[in-house]
Amino acid sequence: MTPILLSIATFMSTLSGGFFALKNQKWIKKIMGFTAGVIIGVVAFDLLPEIFKLISANNINSTIPMVALVVGFLVFHISEKLLLMHHAEEKQYGQHHHPQVGVLSAFALSGHSFLDGVGIGLGFQVNTTVGIAVAIAVIGHDFADGLNTVNLMLANKNKNSKAIKLLILDAIAPVLGVLSTRLFHLSTTNLVIYLGFFCGFLLYIGASDILPQAHEDGSTKTIIGLTILGTLFIFIVTRFA
Repeated sequence: MTPILLSIATFMSTLSGGFFALKNQKWIKKIMGFTAGVIIGVVAFDLLPEIFKLISANNINSTIPMVALVVGFLVFHISEKLLLMHHAEEKQYGQHHHPQVGVLSAFALSGHSFLDGVGIGLGFQVNTTVGIAVAIAVIGHDFADGLNTVNLMLANKNKNSKAIKLLILDAIAPVLGVLSTRLFHLSTTNLVIYLGFFCGFLLYIGASDILPQAHEDGSTKTIIGLTILGTLFIFIVTRFA
């Protein structure tokens, strides 16, 4: 039941990000700065220690999850650059406004959101602590996904009503992802591979995606401080978990 409830939280987070984008951008850079810190903290203080614990307990070759981490980072980096999924890239081509580009990019983000949900479900297959940690990172990330979905649609001259429809699709996707993991279970080795892959994904969206977007208007002490605060928040949470 907990994974389902958390997937509903991702649904609300995505919707909140999208409607926030429709209304204003006043606080978005600060929120994204904090979110990046949270995601990096989850990788460093929860997921990687869990990988090392599983490796030690099950005598698994440590190279395997590290390769998966690099693959996860590169897969999402390459797919993002090829599909032009984020509004920061679209600005470089501002003179080209094709509604279908916004739609295709929004569908790509929905695919990512589905994998976010799968990540939550598989995290709970490891244990509750990992599942909750992954969910925290995904909830923060999905707020940015909601923002990006709406921004991409509007940047490519789609109507608000159509942007909202794609936003709802993006919001539903992680719920479906969580539900899908009730149909299968992974072995310990495969769970370690998954955790490594997901760490690479989270490192990418935290350090190479969300954080640069937070500093688009120039680095500020406030955003840097919020990123550090987000990291410290997860450090404290994992110490008590």
